[in-house]
Amino acid sequence: MRVKCETCGHKANINSRNEIDPKVVDLYCTCSNPECGHYFVVKLIFSHSIAPSRRHARQTAFNFLRSLAPEEQQTFLNQARVDG
Repeated sequence: MRVKCETCGHKANINSRNEIDPKVVDLYCTCSNPECGHYFVVKLIFSHSIAPSRRHARQTAFNFLRSLAPEEQQTFLNQARVDG
């Protein structure tokens, strides 16, 4: 991950981080330009997913399949074999 100094535009080094929440992190940064030396905090926030995690999708499908009656499970699996 690259962080730029908002003062001079040079690359900044991430010195440490503070997790505020699983989706929000403060990054403590120092500008690498010796003439600037700006010390600042960048807030990194998770926004949204573009594609769901395969792990989550598998678990959702497994939970759905377990919620069906045994004969419905078999029908579903047979249809998946035909379609897939």
